[in-house]
Amino acid sequence: MEPKVLTPEKKLQSLGLKLSPVRPAVGNYVSRVRVGNLIFTSGQGVDEFHGKIGQDLDVETGYLAARQSMVNLLIVLKDELGELSRIKRVVKILGFVNCTDDFTEQPKVMNGASDLLVEVFGEKGRHARSAVGMAQLPGGTAIEIEMVVEIED
Repeated sequence: MEPKVLTPEKKLQSLGLKLSPVRPAVGNYVSRVRVGNLIFTSGQGVDEFHGKIGQDLDVETGYLAARQSMVNLLIVLKDELGELSRIKRVVKILGFVNCTDDFTEQPKVMNGASDLLVEVFGEKGRHARSAVGMAQLPGGTAIEIEMVVEIED
């Protein structure tokens, strides 16, 4: 008997995460652009986590913020694709961390997003990544992430 393979949506559900509707854009842009078999997303912040990491929030809370930001990105991708199983490979994520000038643990914060991608997609979720500190982010959000994925036709 073959083992049952869980869809990315079922994996998210098993982690206690749900995909809600896409958040509306707050400017003159779209949430994603598809070029051939690549999708480039706009940055997604988080409504639940505000403030500077290293001052208002600790690394562990930043990790949770990055995880939620990635959930918001997966919502955008599901809206585009219908099924997350159409993702062939996560290519790259770029994380902007709202932090103090002396904060240097942006990679630990961004692990919240990266760990979730590997939990949901396995090897297909491993990706190139940049994690940078920012003086401020829109609306005071703690984190914003954008990503590039390759999809199956």
